[in-house]
Amino acid sequence: MAIQHPSSAPSAPASSRPYPMAGPGYGKRSAPDQQPRRADDFMLLPLRERNIAGFIDQLPDGAAMDVKGLAKQLPLYGQQAVGSALKALSVAGYLRRVRCLVTGEGGQVRWVFRTFWSRTARDNEWWGALMAAEVQRTAVPEPVAVVTPVAPAAAPVVPEQRAQEREPVVGGHSPAYAALAQLGRVDARLALSAADCAVLEPLAAEWFTRGVDADYLVRALVAGLPAGVGSPVGLVRRRLTDKIPPQAPTAPVPPAPGTPVRRVMMECTKCGVPGRAEALPDGLCRACREPGQGAPEVPVELPAERDVRTYVAELRGLLKAP
Repeated sequence: MAIQHPSSAPSAPASSRPYPMAGPGYGKRSAPDQQPRRADDFMLLPLRERNIAGFIDQLPDGAAMDVKGLAKQLPLYGQQAVGSALKALSVAGYLRRVRCLVTGEGGQVRWVFRTFWSRTARDNEWWGALMAAEVQRTAVPEPVAVVTPVAPAAAPVVPEQRAQEREPVVGGHSPAYAALAQLGRVDARLALSAADCAVLEPLAAEWFTRGVDADYLVRALVAGLPAGVGSPVGLVRRRLTDKIPPQAPTAPVPPAPGTPVRRVMMECTKCGVPGRAEALPDGLCRACREPGQGAPEVPVELPAERDVRTYVAELRGLLKAP
């Protein structure tokens, strides 16, 4: 059946239930100073990117923006196609992935992940200025160190004990084993057997001793997977070794008085690696900007804002729908 090309930006598909919202602090965030919606929004993009951009544009702030969730709402496209489209929309200047440090109930500090969306395509300089404004807005001039009293007779708590207190054993398995078992449900390319999980469990357990949780571990292992995975256990073993985070310090070192604390960081749209805006042109890290075998090379720098429409028109020839 031929696909009809609408003359205006596509609307969100009809649904009997509202689009799923992300957890508090997560999800879509509308960028400031956007132009009003017009009939020709996104019309210079390829069909796949145009459809997905039109769908995202109509989502409310706070809507879930993970690849898996978007793919469930877009029956024409799978997770790989949605991920590729988000990367293209990032290059075209429509979105940036950002992680923000927030303080929750009880003073607990955690990172939340947001997707800033602009209906108006922006260049790297504009996105960098937005991130600088967010950093300034959330900066803490003189952070107050929080001291947790410890009874003199209490034995010192080692990192392994902290990990166990934070992630209790579930169903007779350790948190490391449970996280590995979950990989195949998040992405079938990393489906592991029970024996594989048992072999890799010590490597995954080391991540928990460094202050991360199961969600962080799973995100790190499934990010940026190749199209085909011949040996899931081999790939996971290599990633557990190569991507292990640094050892968390035993005690936080407070910055000097008057030093602002960075609470906002951009992250690569494709793989989630965090960094400053200037280190992630087009919203991509260096590894994800490098063209793969047979893939078209994407320019690192965007043109000035007045040339964005011309740039997007040229981008159409570089992208291929699945």
